Amino acid sequence: MLKLTKKISETLSLRLSLIVACVVAVLLLVSLAVMFQFSRQTLRERAMHNAEETLDATVQDIDNILLSVEQSAGNIYWEVMAHLDEPDRMLNFSRRLVECNPYVVGCAIVFKPNYYPGHELFMAYVHRKGHSVTTNVASELVVQETFTNRPYTEQVWYTEPMTVGHACWTDPLKNDDTEDEALITFCLPIVDRSGHAVGVVATDVAVELISQIVLSAKPSPNSYSILLSRNGSYIVHPDKEKLTKQNVSSQFINKNTHPSVVKAAKAMVSGESGMLPLIMNDREWYVVYKPFVRDEVVGRSMESLSWSVGVVYPEDDIFGDYNRLLYLVLVIAFFGLILVVVLSSMFTHRQLLPLNMLTETAQQISQGHYDVPIPDTVRTDEIGQLQDDFRQMQQSLAAQLTELQRLNSQLKERSVELQRANRKAQEADRMKTNFLHLVTNKLMDPAEALTTHVATLCDNYHTISPEDAAQEITNIRQQGNTIVDLLDDMIHSADNETGKEDAHE
Repeated sequence: MLKLTKKISETLSLRLSLIVACVVAVLLLVSLAVMFQFSRQTLRERAMHNAEETLDATVQDIDNILLSVEQSAGNIYWEVMAHLDEPDRMLNFSRRLVECNPYVVGCAIVFKPNYYPGHELFMAYVHRKGHSVTTNVASELVVQETFTNRPYTEQVWYTEPMTVGHACWTDPLKNDDTEDEALITFCLPIVDRSGHAVGVVATDVAVELISQIVLSAKPSPNSYSILLSRNGSYIVHPDKEKLTKQNVSSQFINKNTHPSVVKAAKAMVSGESGMLPLIMNDREWYVVYKPFVRDEVVGRSMESLSWSVGVVYPEDDIFGDYNRLLYLVLVIAFFGLILVVVLSSMFTHRQLLPLNMLTETAQQISQGHYDVPIPDTVRTDEIGQLQDDFRQMQQSLAAQLTELQRLNSQLKERSVELQRANRKAQEADRMKTNFLHLVTNKLMDPAEALTTHVATLCDNYHTISPEDAAQEITNIRQQGNTIVDLLDDMIHSADNETGKEDAHE
């Protein structure tokens, strides 16, 4: 790591390439983030749109069945009302209703207790048996006088219409309310001439038929549709255990249920519509849901069923290709950035070759190699101008150094001459000093003798004889002449020495 950091700090081309790569990376990431955010939103909206179309088509298909059953039951209802006092005909009415509508798997015409004399409970019940409701195979019609093991007066398909007084659909009757299969029942109260409910025409539709419609609605390969009843129980779900043992309300109190599932379940039970994310079995899902709304038809009872339909998507069905594309783009971007770094480094290195050459030349110049040649360049950019200026500077520096070397040589020659002159001056000075010492020594004796004779003459001029005085004067004259001769020799020698120096110069 330290080597890489040092390499980056020492290599300008690599630093420039990394800067370019960082700028490109930032711009690329921002662009990708914006693009993929809009793409994700678009995919989410498209998935929701597809799901809504699927749900609308599913609701329409189911509602067509419900409307068909309601109309068939209504037709029989008026016949029942026309023959209300003829209990023996009720079984035929039930049979005709089952025979004329392939969606109907059973029909029960029941009356309140003791409505007919001699009949505490009266039921005319006919149902299909032995085939799937989606096939065209003729079925066996079974006539029964009872429905399950409980009196019909205790079952919701009888008690609810008798209580509310108008037509209604019941939620699926399961387990103890059916013998073979789950049913939803259209209940039409029979009202006598006084306006009181005296019985019910109950028309059964197999939940299997509804399930096949709902489960076949798959807007994506791994999605599935669900149908909830008003109390939150599952009418249709691909997991059959949920149909008999669970409802969404149980998820509200289940500690193991993820909060997102609870939120979606509450929204569906509340009759809301929308799209929510889910976490189920450690996987991400999305649910698109809406209330089950039937078409308005003249004469149709439009009470709300309070059902809710939904499509559950695995996250991969919506965003799988998106995520794979995202990973692919990120990989391409990663290798693209590496390629940008490499190409930028190569290009920058090539562009900076003159700078590297100038750097090496500067190092050689700093070591004293002032005559290192710098080639001409055909480049006209800043680097080319720098190379030209550096070459001119190097040439000017070389010229200045040549001039300095010439001046230095002259200074050295002058220095040698000055040193020679200095030595001569010192020698002459030494010789003069020696000469003066020599002359001084030679003058010392005559001078002392002269001084002695003068002193003798001066001190004894009253008593000295004329002969002695003459002798002293003669001695004085001789010593004076000696001094004069010595001085003449000194002057003559000095003149000769000066003449030699002038002749030498």
